[in-house]
Amino acid sequence: MSEHRRRSANPGGEEPPSRRASAGRPYAYGSPVEGAPDYAGEQGGPASGGRPGPGAGPGGRRPARETAQQPRMTRAEMRKQGRKGGGDGGSEGPPNGRNAGRNGKPGKKRLIDYPRFGKSGFKRWMPSWKQVLSLFLIFFGGGVAAIGVAYAVIPVPSAKDSIKLQNNIYYWADNTEMARKGDTNKQWVELSEISRPAQDAVIAAENETFRTDSGIDPKGIARAVYKMATGGETQGGSTITQQYVKNVYLSQEQTLSRKAKEFIITLKIADDKDGILTGYLNTSWYGRGATGIQAASQAYYGVDANKVDICQGAMLAGLLKGAALYDPTLNQANHDRMQERWNYVLDRMQATKAITAEDRAKCGQKFPEPIAVKAPASLNGEVSYLVDTANQFIMAKDKTITEAKLARGGYQIYTTFEKDKVDALKTAVDQVKGEVLDESKREADKFVQVGAASVRPNDGAIVAIYGGDGIEKGHYSNNADSRVPVGSTFKPFVLAAAMQYGVQTKSGTTQLNPDSLYLADNLSPIYRDGKPLIGDDGKPYKQRNDSPVTPGYVSLKKAMQYSYNVPFVQLGQDVGGKTVEKMVTELGILPGSLEPSSTLTFPLGTSHPSSIRMASAYSVFAARGQQTDPYSVSKVMHGTEELPNFGKPQPKKVLEQAVADNITDVLENVAKNGTGKKGTESIGRPVAGKTGTTDAGTSAWWAGYTPDLSTAVGMWREEAGNPKLLSLNGTAGHDSVHGGDFPTEIFARYMKIIMKGKPVLDFPNPAPWGQEVDSSGAPISPSAPASTSASAPAEQSTGPTEPSTSKSPEGPLSPSPSNSSTCQGNGNNCGPSRSPKPSKSPSESASGSPSAPPGGGGGGGGAGNLLGMMGQ
Repeated sequence: MSEHRRRSANPGGEEPPSRRASAGRPYAYGSPVEGAPDYAGEQGGPASGGRPGPGAGPGGRRPARETAQQPRMTRAEMRKQGRKGGGDGGSEGPPNGRNAGRNGKPGKKRLIDYPRFGKSGFKRWMPSWKQVLSLFLIFFGGGVAAIGVAYAVIPVPSAKDSIKLQNNIYYWADNTEMARKGDTNKQWVELSEISRPAQDAVIAAENETFRTDSGIDPKGIARAVYKMATGGETQGGSTITQQYVKNVYLSQEQTLSRKAKEFIITLKIADDKDGILTGYLNTSWYGRGATGIQAASQAYYGVDANKVDICQGAMLAGLLKGAALYDPTLNQANHDRMQERWNYVLDRMQATKAITAEDRAKCGQKFPEPIAVKAPASLNGEVSYLVDTANQFIMAKDKTITEAKLARGGYQIYTTFEKDKVDALKTAVDQVKGEVLDESKREADKFVQVGAASVRPNDGAIVAIYGGDGIEKGHYSNNADSRVPVGSTFKPFVLAAAMQYGVQTKSGTTQLNPDSLYLADNLSPIYRDGKPLIGDDGKPYKQRNDSPVTPGYVSLKKAMQYSYNVPFVQLGQDVGGKTVEKMVTELGILPGSLEPSSTLTFPLGTSHPSSIRMASAYSVFAARGQQTDPYSVSKVMHGTEELPNFGKPQPKKVLEQAVADNITDVLENVAKNGTGKKGTESIGRPVAGKTGTTDAGTSAWWAGYTPDLSTAVGMWREEAGNPKLLSLNGTAGHDSVHGGDFPTEIFARYMKIIMKGKPVLDFPNPAPWGQEVDSSGAPISPSAPASTSASAPAEQSTGPTEPSTSKSPEGPLSPSPSNSSTCQGNGNNCGPSRSPKPSKSPSESASGSPSAPPGGGGGGGGAGNLLGMMGQ
């Protein structure tokens, strides 16, 4: 109800004590608002000269009951009056709006009316056009001012300062200095000292509109900023001007602030085309340790920059796209890429009328071959390969560090290489090669290559490599990182997959153990789903062993001992090619080095991992199932700053410990009694490993380990500059060369040197694992269920159903009663038992992978694709 109808709070007539600041005021808070009645005059206050108002009682006082009947402003009236701007805003008054109420006009004007006053809903949060315009002007003006200030204060770096000489220092694992690599091949020349063809070739290859454009490519800048913001691979400058600024800018961090500074510098120098071209040609990286066109001309063609012709200039310009990928002397792939790039540069030179069609024709169809690399004395021997391995690792771990940045110098690189082991490995290789090879007597002794590496198990540190004879002897590629087929050294990976993941049986997937029996007869058919696989000739495919033996059914342990091919090709079918591939990559083999797992001979080592990766993969067995990525650099400093991303990798479990220990037991038997015995018996300590020989004898391998060191040694023949593998047959007077020959001998000599005086470490005894899952037709053990793997039903088998008494060159191979296991669950709770093996009933065959054509012994040849040929 309204105020004038309210009853008095004191109906007894006695006026209560006033709570007002002045008893004559009806308002609770200070002065009345503008337009309100002046009750003071009615009450005889000062405004009325003391005249009593109507109805006043004796003494000028009005009865208390009449107070409620006096007209007062309602709350609505007070709010309305407040919206009109009433009130003196005194300290005693009530707060208005934000001084005057939610919907009224502010009592005090705000500097920024946001959220907007007097609006409701989303309009309250929509800025006015004045606000939008003001905001734009503020930011635009601020941006212009910031660019102006930056333009004034950012200096243009000296291009000559950017090629000041700095060394990269490389350290051994014990922190003693290994090498200093300084790019002394840096020489500044003026534009007048650079031939016009060399200039035109660079412009045609990198930036055809260089002489007329502004030097700035907005799209390229936006793309680079986007790549950095999203964490993508960094992008180079899109114009010669931007690339030049990038070359000479001393700070190499990839940040937005650096891009902004490069943009300002580009604006400052954009009009000086001759200066930009001079600086760009003198600061660009050409490979071979050459920074600048003069150094590159000398490094590749032995001439000064003013003598470079059209054909040479096009080749040098092609290197600017990336010397690591286009230096034709590094490998055949680079040579092919350079040929394509060289043709492109010449075509663009002709299209831009820098040369005529006659000039183009004079260069012919092939680029002029560079001269041989001049090796710095500080990188002789194995040091150049150690440095190369470290550099490759650094660039792989930190994508912002390029070959050109490393060439600038200023890095301190701490490697994992141990000098005594590097020296011992080189000594072992040199001794064996010196004793057995004579190039003057045998053609097959020419072009013999060796690559080797040692990796520490459970750590991943690469402690030694052998990369070749040395760059001082004309060998430039790093053999430790070369990729040649590894042959039968791949077979332990297949066995590991079968033990870890299992083979298909009637009851499902079953993890087997090395006592499982598989047919090993030469030229045995390979089965999948109970059917023989068909070769490309339309006939059943038959796998060949390295020698024409018929040992019958043998355990997988014995099959590994004598490196029979047939059991492991069939095992690959039973496990599945994709499963084997999964295991191999989990052990650390790079996917890019693998042949297709669908090929039948995939288990025989047609893939081509490097010796570094093979040593690393075998180290997992030594580490009892723990895989650690191999690394060659433990710390990198640039100036006084330690760079991130070079911490020690952490081990991860990829094999059950019992699986790894059983694989070690199998491979220890290879070294003691099998194909590795000849070389390793003289070491005098427990060693495990596997030999490897490929089809036609194109390579021979040994991969082996002790509990604390894993080493892989490969041997092959390859002419420098020609990537085609040559046969080792006839090398050192041997009709054929196997992994148990020279590679194992190199390993043995190396181990005897580095292990001299060190305590002998034994391998752990393997715990039982898995079940004996025998192939069809094998003698039956009461404790082993019938398998659905391996070969055909017994009546179709071409091999004997009883153990054969045939002999291999190494001795009798008839399988004796072997350990079988009764297992529960995943096979961890197995109790070994020995039992006779009566004849086993036929069983179904498992699914496999596509077949290969007949042949392929000793590692197998190419495999044919059978998809669609068997109605599947």
